[in-house]
Amino acid sequence: MSVNVLYKTSAKATGGRDGHAATLDGALDVKLTTPKELGGGGGAGNNPEQLFAAGYAACFIGAMKFVASQGGPKVPADTSVTSTVGIGPRSEGGFGLDIDLAVSLPGVPRAEAEALVAKAHQVCPYSNATRGNVDVRLKVV
Repeated sequence: MSVNVLYKTSAKATGGRDGHAATLDGALDVKLTTPKELGGGGGAGNNPEQLFAAGYAACFIGAMKFVASQGGPKVPADTSVTSTVGIGPRSEGGFGLDIDLAVSLPGVPRAEAEALVAKAHQVCPYSNATRGNVDVRLKVV
């Protein structure tokens, strides 16, 4: 499948989970730390799962707005998505992710909200990237 790329960004990481990451344009610059649950010291800094969770949540709202622009219900200004990203060993070997998206669409009737979320899950690039590889559970809250 080809993609008509409209935007690109680049980031460089050094030191792995206990290092540093920054976009090449300088817009994002983070200290990385490994969580205690993964054998690290924890402390000040972020980890890749936090960055992924934040990106997925923001992108999913964008996907809902896109669906709304195509005739779906309006996305309220106070809409929120809470993305919970888990990481751990896979039964097949290696490591994998586990994701929950809790979507709040205040004032949107539940059936309409659920339909909007389902359609957004089909167009969101993060959802498309994870589909078939990562369990992603959607919930309207």
